[in-house]
Amino acid sequence: MKLTFIRAHLRSSAAILFLCLVAGCALADGTWRQALPGFVFEFPRDHASHPDYKIEWWYYTGNLASREGRRFGYQLTFFRVGVEPQPKNPSRWAVRDLFMAHFAVTDISGQKYFFFDRMNRAGIGWAGAESSHYRVWNQDWEARLFTDGRHELNASDSGLKLTLVLSEGKRPVMHGVRGISQKGSEAGNASHYYSLTRMPTQGTLALDGQIHTVEGQSWMDHEFGTSFLGKEQKGWDWFSIQLEDGSDLMLFQLRRSDGSIDRHSSGTWVGSSGESRSLEAREFFLKPGAIWRSTTSGARYPLFWEVNVPSRGLKLAVRAVLPHQELHTEKSTGVTYWEGAIEVRGTHNGKPAQGRGYLEMTGYAGQSISEKFR
Repeated sequence: MKLTFIRAHLRSSAAILFLCLVAGCALADGTWRQALPGFVFEFPRDHASHPDYKIEWWYYTGNLASREGRRFGYQLTFFRVGVEPQPKNPSRWAVRDLFMAHFAVTDISGQKYFFFDRMNRAGIGWAGAESSHYRVWNQDWEARLFTDGRHELNASDSGLKLTLVLSEGKRPVMHGVRGISQKGSEAGNASHYYSLTRMPTQGTLALDGQIHTVEGQSWMDHEFGTSFLGKEQKGWDWFSIQLEDGSDLMLFQLRRSDGSIDRHSSGTWVGSSGESRSLEAREFFLKPGAIWRSTTSGARYPLFWEVNVPSRGLKLAVRAVLPHQELHTEKSTGVTYWEGAIEVRGTHNGKPAQGRGYLEMTGYAGQSISEKFR
Protein backbone atom coordinates (compact mmCIF):
# COMPACT_ATOMS: atom_id res chain seq x y z
CA MET A 1 0.00 0.00 0.00
CA LYS A 2 1.37 3.40 -0.94
CA LEU A 3 0.56 7.03 -0.42
CA THR A 4 -1.28 9.27 -2.90
CA PHE A 5 -2.61 12.32 -1.10
CA ILE A 6 -1.70 15.98 -0.54
CA ARG A 7 -1.82 18.76 2.02
CA ALA A 8 -4.17 21.69 1.56
CA HIS A 9 -1.47 24.34 1.87
CA LEU A 10 0.15 23.50 -1.48
CA ARG A 11 -0.49 26.44 -3.79
CA SER A 12 -0.24 25.25 -7.40
CA SER A 13 -3.38 24.77 -9.45
CA ALA A 14 -2.45 21.14 -10.08
CA ALA A 15 -2.14 20.55 -6.34
CA ILE A 16 -5.57 22.08 -5.71
CA LEU A 17 -7.11 19.75 -8.26
CA PHE A 18 -5.40 16.82 -6.61
CA LEU A 19 -6.63 17.85 -3.16
CA CYS A 20 -10.20 17.99 -4.46
CA LEU A 21 -9.81 14.56 -6.00
CA VAL A 22 -8.49 12.67 -3.00
CA ALA A 23 -10.64 14.48 -0.45
CA GLY A 24 -13.69 12.96 -2.07
CA CYS A 25 -14.91 15.57 -4.60
CA ALA A 26 -17.27 13.95 -7.08
CA LEU A 27 -16.26 13.72 -10.73
CA ALA A 28 -18.83 15.03 -13.17
CA ASP A 29 -19.22 11.84 -15.20
CA GLY A 30 -18.22 9.31 -12.53
CA THR A 31 -16.62 6.95 -15.04
CA TRP A 32 -13.64 5.72 -13.06
CA ARG A 33 -13.49 1.95 -13.01
CA GLN A 34 -13.73 0.11 -9.68
CA ALA A 35 -11.51 -2.79 -8.58
CA LEU A 36 -14.03 -5.64 -8.71
CA PRO A 37 -13.83 -9.42 -9.11
CA GLY A 38 -13.41 -10.74 -12.63
CA PHE A 39 -10.21 -8.94 -13.58
CA VAL A 40 -7.59 -11.43 -14.80
CA PHE A 41 -3.94 -10.40 -14.60
CA GLU A 42 -1.74 -10.98 -17.62
CA PHE A 43 1.98 -10.23 -17.81
CA PRO A 44 3.86 -8.31 -19.01
CA ARG A 45 0.69 -6.41 -20.04
CA ASP A 46 -0.35 -5.49 -16.51
CA HIS A 47 2.97 -3.95 -15.51
CA ALA A 48 1.81 -1.05 -17.69
CA SER A 49 -0.63 1.70 -16.73
CA HIS A 50 -4.38 1.23 -16.20
CA PRO A 51 -5.77 4.72 -16.92
CA ASP A 52 -9.42 3.65 -16.41
CA TYR A 53 -8.71 3.59 -12.65
CA LYS A 54 -8.28 6.78 -10.65
CA ILE A 55 -5.25 5.82 -8.54
CA GLU A 56 -2.20 3.77 -9.49
CA TRP A 57 1.34 3.32 -8.19
CA TRP A 58 4.51 1.41 -9.00
CA TYR A 59 6.72 0.94 -5.99
CA TYR A 60 10.25 -0.41 -5.72
CA THR A 61 12.30 -0.95 -2.58
CA GLY A 62 15.49 -2.89 -2.05
CA ASN A 63 18.45 -3.71 0.11
CA LEU A 64 21.80 -3.47 -1.68
CA ALA A 65 25.49 -3.84 -0.88
CA SER A 66 28.62 -2.62 -2.64
CA ARG A 67 31.61 -4.80 -3.50
CA GLU A 68 33.32 -3.34 -0.45
CA GLY A 69 30.43 -4.38 1.80
CA ARG A 70 28.82 -0.96 2.22
CA ARG A 71 25.06 -1.39 2.67
CA PHE A 72 22.21 0.71 1.26
CA GLY A 73 18.43 0.72 1.07
CA TYR A 74 16.40 2.46 -1.62
CA GLN A 75 12.83 3.42 -2.49
CA LEU A 76 11.60 4.62 -5.89
CA THR A 77 7.84 5.12 -6.27
CA PHE A 78 5.77 6.50 -9.15
CA PHE A 79 2.17 7.63 -8.67
CA ARG A 80 -0.56 8.38 -11.21
CA VAL A 81 -3.75 10.03 -9.96
CA GLY A 82 -6.64 10.68 -12.32
CA VAL A 83 -8.24 14.12 -12.24
CA GLU A 84 -10.66 14.05 -15.19
CA PRO A 85 -11.34 10.85 -17.19
CA GLN A 86 -12.21 12.70 -20.39
CA PRO A 87 -11.04 16.35 -20.33
CA LYS A 88 -13.25 18.60 -22.44
CA ASN A 89 -10.27 20.73 -23.34
CA PRO A 90 -8.42 19.01 -26.24
CA SER A 91 -5.15 20.78 -25.40
CA ARG A 92 -2.15 18.68 -24.47
CA TRP A 93 -1.97 20.85 -21.34
CA ALA A 94 -5.36 19.63 -20.10
CA VAL A 95 -4.97 17.84 -16.77
CA ARG A 96 -6.24 14.28 -17.08
CA ASP A 97 -3.75 12.83 -14.58
CA LEU A 98 -1.19 14.09 -12.12
CA PHE A 99 2.11 12.27 -11.66
CA MET A 100 4.11 12.21 -8.43
CA ALA A 101 7.31 10.39 -7.52
CA HIS A 102 9.33 9.68 -4.36
CA PHE A 103 13.03 8.74 -4.35
CA ALA A 104 14.94 7.83 -1.17
CA VAL A 105 18.26 6.24 -0.30
CA THR A 106 19.32 4.95 3.10
CA ASP A 107 23.09 4.85 3.56
CA ILE A 108 23.00 2.11 6.19
CA SER A 109 26.76 1.97 6.69
CA GLY A 110 27.08 5.76 6.81
CA GLN A 111 23.89 6.23 8.91
CA LYS A 112 22.49 8.84 6.50
CA TYR A 113 19.13 9.24 4.79
CA PHE A 114 18.31 11.13 1.58
CA PHE A 115 14.88 11.89 0.13
CA PHE A 116 13.54 13.72 -2.93
CA ASP A 117 10.05 14.13 -4.42
CA ARG A 118 8.39 15.80 -7.37
CA MET A 119 5.00 16.34 -9.02
CA ASN A 120 4.18 17.05 -12.67
CA ARG A 121 1.30 16.94 -15.11
CA ALA A 122 1.86 15.17 -18.42
CA GLY A 123 2.17 18.42 -20.40
CA ILE A 124 4.58 17.86 -23.28
CA GLY A 125 6.15 14.72 -21.91
CA TRP A 126 7.18 15.99 -18.46
CA ALA A 127 5.73 12.86 -16.85
CA GLY A 128 3.56 9.94 -17.83
CA ALA A 129 2.74 6.25 -17.76
CA GLU A 130 2.34 4.19 -20.91
CA SER A 131 -0.58 1.76 -21.21
CA SER A 132 0.66 -0.19 -24.24
CA HIS A 133 3.94 -1.20 -22.60
CA TYR A 134 5.60 -0.66 -19.24
CA ARG A 135 7.25 2.70 -18.92
CA VAL A 136 6.51 5.27 -16.23
CA TRP A 137 8.52 8.46 -15.75
CA ASN A 138 8.66 11.82 -14.01
CA GLN A 139 11.16 14.07 -15.77
CA ASP A 140 14.41 12.05 -15.75
CA TRP A 141 13.23 9.50 -13.16
CA GLU A 142 12.05 6.37 -14.92
CA ALA A 143 11.04 2.72 -14.57
CA ARG A 144 10.73 0.63 -17.71
CA LEU A 145 10.71 -2.94 -18.97
CA PHE A 146 13.27 -4.39 -21.37
CA THR A 147 12.10 -6.83 -24.03
CA ASP A 148 13.81 -9.65 -22.12
CA GLY A 149 11.61 -8.98 -19.05
CA ARG A 150 14.14 -7.10 -16.92
CA HIS A 151 13.20 -3.82 -15.21
CA GLU A 152 15.40 -0.72 -15.37
CA LEU A 153 15.27 2.08 -12.78
CA ASN A 154 16.87 5.49 -13.06
CA ALA A 155 16.68 8.40 -10.61
CA SER A 156 19.03 11.23 -9.66
CA ASP A 157 18.99 14.44 -7.64
CA SER A 158 21.54 16.67 -5.92
CA GLY A 159 24.52 14.53 -6.84
CA LEU A 160 22.87 11.25 -5.85
CA LYS A 161 22.19 8.89 -8.76
CA LEU A 162 20.68 5.40 -8.82
CA THR A 163 20.81 3.15 -11.90
CA LEU A 164 19.57 -0.42 -11.47
CA VAL A 165 18.57 -3.45 -13.54
CA LEU A 166 16.20 -5.93 -11.86
CA SER A 167 15.31 -9.45 -12.94
CA GLU A 168 11.81 -10.55 -12.02
CA GLY A 169 12.97 -13.59 -10.04
CA LYS A 170 9.83 -15.31 -8.78
CA ARG A 171 6.61 -15.04 -10.76
CA PRO A 172 4.15 -12.24 -9.83
CA VAL A 173 2.20 -12.87 -6.63
CA MET A 174 -1.47 -11.80 -6.45
CA HIS A 175 -2.65 -10.45 -3.11
CA GLY A 176 -6.06 -10.85 -1.53
CA VAL A 177 -8.59 -12.97 -3.43
CA ARG A 178 -7.30 -13.48 -6.99
CA GLY A 179 -5.59 -10.10 -6.97
CA ILE A 180 -8.44 -8.16 -5.29
CA SER A 181 -7.07 -6.59 -2.10
CA GLN A 182 -10.18 -5.54 -0.21
CA LYS A 183 -9.65 -2.47 2.01
CA GLY A 184 -13.24 -1.95 3.18
CA SER A 185 -16.69 -3.53 3.29
CA GLU A 186 -18.14 -1.81 0.24
CA ALA A 187 -17.76 -3.41 -3.18
CA GLY A 188 -15.04 -1.60 -5.09
CA ASN A 189 -13.36 -0.30 -1.93
CA ALA A 190 -10.33 -2.31 -2.99
CA SER A 191 -7.38 -2.42 -5.33
CA HIS A 192 -5.89 -4.79 -7.88
CA TYR A 193 -2.60 -5.64 -6.21
CA TYR A 194 0.36 -7.83 -7.10
CA SER A 195 4.05 -7.96 -6.19
CA LEU A 196 7.36 -9.19 -7.50
CA THR A 197 8.74 -10.20 -4.13
CA ARG A 198 12.37 -11.14 -4.84
CA MET A 199 14.08 -9.38 -7.74
CA PRO A 200 17.85 -9.95 -8.19
CA THR A 201 19.27 -6.46 -8.62
CA GLN A 202 22.50 -4.99 -9.97
CA GLY A 203 23.62 -1.49 -10.79
CA THR A 204 25.37 1.61 -9.51
CA LEU A 205 24.76 4.21 -6.84
CA ALA A 206 26.57 7.54 -6.97
CA LEU A 207 26.77 9.12 -3.52
CA ASP A 208 29.06 11.75 -1.96
CA GLY A 209 31.24 11.85 -5.07
CA GLN A 210 31.75 8.08 -5.18
CA ILE A 211 30.23 5.53 -7.55
CA HIS A 212 29.38 2.25 -5.85
CA THR A 213 28.74 -0.94 -7.82
CA VAL A 214 25.86 -2.59 -5.95
CA GLU A 215 23.79 -5.75 -5.95
CA GLY A 216 21.06 -7.24 -3.82
CA GLN A 217 17.33 -7.95 -3.79
CA SER A 218 14.41 -5.66 -4.62
CA TRP A 219 10.63 -5.82 -4.13
CA MET A 220 8.11 -4.33 -6.54
CA ASP A 221 4.45 -3.52 -5.77
CA HIS A 222 1.92 -2.43 -8.39
CA GLU A 223 -1.53 -1.41 -7.22
CA PHE A 224 -4.45 0.28 -8.97
CA GLY A 225 -8.06 1.08 -8.10
CA THR A 226 -10.42 3.98 -7.47
CA SER A 227 -11.50 3.97 -3.79
CA PHE A 228 -9.42 2.55 -0.96
CA LEU A 229 -9.82 3.55 2.67
CA GLY A 230 -12.94 3.67 4.83
CA LYS A 231 -14.04 6.57 7.02
CA GLU A 232 -12.68 5.17 10.28
CA GLN A 233 -9.35 3.90 8.93
CA LYS A 234 -6.57 6.11 10.30
CA GLY A 235 -3.46 4.64 8.70
CA TRP A 236 -1.51 1.46 8.08
CA ASP A 237 1.65 -0.46 8.90
CA TRP A 238 3.05 -2.38 5.91
CA PHE A 239 5.89 -4.92 5.87
CA SER A 240 7.79 -6.57 3.02
CA ILE A 241 10.22 -9.22 4.28
CA GLN A 242 12.70 -11.36 2.36
CA LEU A 243 14.16 -14.19 4.46
CA GLU A 244 17.48 -15.84 3.68
CA ASP A 245 15.76 -19.24 3.35
CA GLY A 246 14.11 -17.92 0.16
CA SER A 247 10.62 -17.24 1.55
CA ASP A 248 8.95 -13.81 1.47
CA LEU A 249 6.22 -12.17 3.50
CA MET A 250 3.93 -9.18 2.92
CA LEU A 251 1.69 -7.95 5.73
CA PHE A 252 -0.34 -4.82 6.28
CA GLN A 253 -2.58 -3.82 9.14
CA LEU A 254 -5.11 -1.01 8.85
CA ARG A 255 -5.39 1.01 12.07
CA ARG A 256 -8.78 2.47 12.97
CA SER A 257 -9.46 5.77 14.71
CA ASP A 258 -10.54 4.00 17.92
CA GLY A 259 -7.17 2.20 18.14
CA SER A 260 -8.41 -1.18 16.92
CA ILE A 261 -7.10 -3.12 13.92
CA ASP A 262 -9.42 -3.30 10.91
CA ARG A 263 -10.57 -6.77 9.85
CA HIS A 264 -9.58 -6.02 6.25
CA SER A 265 -5.90 -6.14 7.18
CA SER A 266 -4.21 -8.96 5.29
CA GLY A 267 -1.01 -10.41 3.93
CA THR A 268 0.62 -13.00 1.69
CA TRP A 269 3.27 -15.62 2.36
CA VAL A 270 5.47 -16.66 -0.58
CA GLY A 271 7.54 -19.85 -0.51
CA SER A 272 11.06 -20.22 -1.86
CA SER A 273 9.80 -21.75 -5.12
CA GLY A 274 7.13 -19.05 -5.63
CA GLU A 275 4.05 -20.77 -4.21
CA SER A 276 1.90 -18.32 -2.24
CA ARG A 277 -0.86 -18.27 0.37
CA SER A 278 -3.10 -15.38 1.38
CA LEU A 279 -3.30 -14.47 5.07
CA GLU A 280 -6.38 -12.98 6.72
CA ALA A 281 -6.15 -10.51 9.60
CA ARG A 282 -6.80 -13.23 12.19
CA GLU A 283 -3.81 -15.26 10.96
CA PHE A 284 -1.01 -12.88 11.98
CA PHE A 285 -0.09 -10.68 14.91
CA LEU A 286 1.97 -7.47 14.89
CA LYS A 287 3.20 -6.13 18.22
CA PRO A 288 4.92 -2.72 18.24
CA GLY A 289 7.89 -2.11 20.51
CA ALA A 290 10.50 0.63 20.90
CA ILE A 291 9.26 4.09 19.87
CA TRP A 292 11.20 6.82 18.05
CA ARG A 293 9.90 10.39 18.18
CA SER A 294 10.52 12.59 15.16
CA THR A 295 11.78 16.03 16.16
CA THR A 296 10.49 17.36 12.84
CA SER A 297 6.86 16.16 12.86
CA GLY A 298 6.43 15.07 16.48
CA ALA A 299 5.16 11.69 15.27
CA ARG A 300 5.95 8.62 17.39
CA TYR A 301 6.84 5.61 15.25
CA PRO A 302 7.40 2.05 16.50
CA LEU A 303 10.77 1.04 15.05
CA PHE A 304 10.77 -2.45 16.55
CA TRP A 305 8.01 -4.99 15.86
CA GLU A 306 7.28 -8.58 16.79
CA VAL A 307 5.73 -10.45 13.84
CA ASN A 308 3.99 -13.77 14.49
CA VAL A 309 2.39 -15.92 11.76
CA PRO A 310 1.52 -19.23 13.48
CA SER A 311 0.28 -21.02 10.35
CA ARG A 312 3.66 -20.45 8.68
CA GLY A 313 5.73 -21.12 11.78
CA LEU A 314 7.11 -17.58 11.74
CA LYS A 315 8.23 -15.68 14.83
CA LEU A 316 10.20 -12.64 13.77
CA ALA A 317 11.71 -9.52 15.31
CA VAL A 318 11.80 -6.54 12.93
CA ARG A 319 14.16 -3.61 13.54
CA ALA A 320 14.67 -0.42 11.57
CA VAL A 321 18.28 -0.02 10.42
CA LEU A 322 18.09 3.74 10.97
CA PRO A 323 15.57 5.76 13.02
CA HIS A 324 15.33 8.86 10.82
CA GLN A 325 13.75 7.44 7.66
CA GLU A 326 10.78 9.83 7.77
CA LEU A 327 9.60 11.46 4.54
CA HIS A 328 8.19 14.99 4.21
CA THR A 329 6.71 15.29 0.73
CA GLU A 330 5.93 19.01 0.40
CA LYS A 331 6.74 18.99 -3.33
CA SER A 332 4.36 16.15 -4.20
CA THR A 333 1.88 14.29 -2.01
CA GLY A 334 2.29 16.66 0.94
CA VAL A 335 2.17 13.98 3.62
CA THR A 336 4.56 12.93 6.36
CA TYR A 337 5.18 9.20 6.76
CA TRP A 338 7.95 6.78 7.71
CA GLU A 339 9.38 4.31 5.23
CA GLY A 340 12.71 2.57 5.45
CA ALA A 341 14.98 -0.43 5.45
CA ILE A 342 14.62 -3.09 8.15
CA GLU A 343 16.52 -6.10 9.47
CA VAL A 344 14.72 -9.29 10.50
CA ARG A 345 15.70 -12.09 12.90
CA GLY A 346 13.74 -14.93 14.46
CA THR A 347 12.64 -18.46 13.68
CA HIS A 348 10.88 -20.20 10.80
CA ASN A 349 9.43 -23.58 11.69
CA GLY A 350 11.70 -23.68 14.72
CA LYS A 351 14.90 -22.98 12.78
CA PRO A 352 16.88 -19.71 12.99
CA ALA A 353 15.81 -17.20 10.36
CA GLN A 354 17.03 -13.81 9.28
CA GLY A 355 16.45 -11.42 6.42
CA ARG A 356 15.83 -7.87 5.31
CA GLY A 357 12.98 -5.81 3.96
CA TYR A 358 11.07 -2.54 4.15
CA LEU A 359 8.52 -1.06 6.54
CA GLU A 360 6.02 1.73 5.87
CA MET A 361 4.00 3.47 8.60
CA THR A 362 1.33 6.07 7.78
CA GLY A 363 -1.19 8.04 9.80
CA TYR A 364 1.14 8.84 12.70
CA ALA A 365 1.39 12.55 11.81
CA GLY A 366 -1.18 15.04 10.51
CA GLN A 367 -4.79 14.31 9.70
CA SER A 368 -6.29 10.85 9.58
CA ILE A 369 -5.58 9.23 6.22
CA SER A 370 -9.27 8.42 5.86
CA GLU A 371 -9.89 12.17 5.54
CA LYS A 372 -7.55 12.41 2.57
CA PHE A 373 -7.58 9.05 0.84
CA ARG A 374 -11.12 7.88 0.15
